[in-house]
Amino acid sequence: MTRRFEDARILMYSHDTFGLGHLRRCRAIAHALVEDYSGLQILIISGATIAGAFDYRARVDFVKIPSVIKLRNGEYTSLDRHIELHETLKMRQSIIRSTAETFRPDIFVVDKEPMGLRGEVEDTLAYLKTHGTRLVLGLREIMDAPHLLEEEWKRRDTMRKIEQFYDSIWVYGPPDFYDPLVGLDVPVAVRDRMNFVGFLQRSVPNDALPGHKPEGDYILVTTGGGGDGADLIHDVIHAYQEDPELTHNALVVLGPYMPAKQRNKLIKKGSKIPFIKIIEFDNRMEELIAGARGVVSMGGYNTYCEILSFDKPALIVPRLQPREEQLIRAQRASALGLVDMLLPQEAEEPLRLAAALKALPQRAPPSLRANGLRLEGLVHISEIVGEWLDHRSKEHLAVVKRSN
Repeated sequence: MTRRFEDARILMYSHDTFGLGHLRRCRAIAHALVEDYSGLQILIISGATIAGAFDYRARVDFVKIPSVIKLRNGEYTSLDRHIELHETLKMRQSIIRSTAETFRPDIFVVDKEPMGLRGEVEDTLAYLKTHGTRLVLGLREIMDAPHLLEEEWKRRDTMRKIEQFYDSIWVYGPPDFYDPLVGLDVPVAVRDRMNFVGFLQRSVPNDALPGHKPEGDYILVTTGGGGDGADLIHDVIHAYQEDPELTHNALVVLGPYMPAKQRNKLIKKGSKIPFIKIIEFDNRMEELIAGARGVVSMGGYNTYCEILSFDKPALIVPRLQPREEQLIRAQRASALGLVDMLLPQEAEEPLRLAAALKALPQRAPPSLRANGLRLEGLVHISEIVGEWLDHRSKEHLAVVKRSN
């Protein structure tokens, strides 16, 4: 049952320097909340270059900030090479602060980067804290290898700042899958604010497009944003080239951030194989995953949630650098029997990958090995937000009564 909150507002921040994971996660949460609460308005601040390529439900909108891209070596640069990085960051910080001042949110949700890219939201956090906004940090269930995350956060004094600013921390996974802060020295105050809400379940849009999914059986090969996915696609094509018994139809989605040179080369190679169809981008990946017999991916957070949500057999070939997040997730899911996994160097062996691809459609779906696996993140977030907004409404009524 939809409940109504008058003029309630949530602001979300998604730094979006590499891939689409942060924006897609924020968008999934926003859509679930406006479906549950009429009158609620949500604004997403995003640095994604293609933020406008996605559909947004009524009362969900986005503010585009200048894009910064993360290079393979972990460094950042402005998307517009004519503008210095420090100038781009200054513009982003100004837009974020101005948006917060104008929008006046009841809740501010920051995705993954506690202080934003290069600290760009710290000023806004300080401002909103003095104005009574509830500040929420949303963390993936896996951030990175503990030693890498600890080094990064110590360098930036991140843990102290989390304790200083944030009222709540939402962990987008169940506690028995992984702890994103394992191995770190976590203050009791920070640990007490952590709420493991569960994985974020995905669903097929109600306005499904006829003819959008390929006809017949197919396996889906996706690399998310695609910025670092060329190797996996190349290995899949190579497996088809080397094994004539590999005849599953495969739909390959390259991703919008794959460099043009790599994209064109893969399209040319794939066109020579009758069982492979390649597209560059699709803004309704949920439909494609829901219709697939199996999924081949690098195991980013959103794709993993979709694999679980639509109960699809999956083969994960994780990225190993610069973060180990995908590797840890794939290892953990594989150990639980939820997915199959190959390391990148194993996937480079065409006959080994071909064997895994041939076996994929017959693999048991995750639900048969899930052992109570929970996909309750969106439900729990909605319950939490509902309680907060109820409290806000009661406080407002009390103020009105006192003034009268």
